Amino acid sequence: MLTVSSTRDIDDDPAGDAIAELFREAGHSVSVRRVVDDDYDEIQTAVARMADRGDVDVTVTTGGTGVTPDDQTVEATAQLFGKTLPGFGELFRRLSYDDIGTKVVGTRATAGVVDGMPTFCLPGSENAARLGTAEIIVPEAPHLTGLARRDAE
Repeated sequence: MLTVSSTRDIDDDPAGDAIAELFREAGHSVSVRRVVDDDYDEIQTAVARMADRGDVDVTVTTGGTGVTPDDQTVEATAQLFGKTLPGFGELFRRLSYDDIGTKVVGTRATAGVVDGMPTFCLPGSENAARLGTAEIIVPEAPHLTGLARRDAE
């Protein structure tokens, strides 16, 4: 789990706390939890390292999916996708619309597969992190991981 922020740290990370809590409540463990700067190379390196670890099945990032100049999570992560999962972003925006209305056009939440590991990029707000994790990622991640790694095993 990676929080992308230049202002947050591990002790002040409500979105990261929410994601970790929801995974644990569902019976999953959180192997890695880090905060990385809003820096293209740092984000890309952190996501690639998650895929290289043997103890991580899914990566979730929070933050850096908006439209400000320093929001680079989507660009950095998408370069690593062997396959994209466009349905994730579509569904996330559909569910978010009920909460935030047309402001949903400002989110670029996305997902793809990085070296056999589903990778989800969520906005940095706690509400968005909870919604995406509880409603989509936790229910679908085990299935997607199995599919993404089917030929690798």
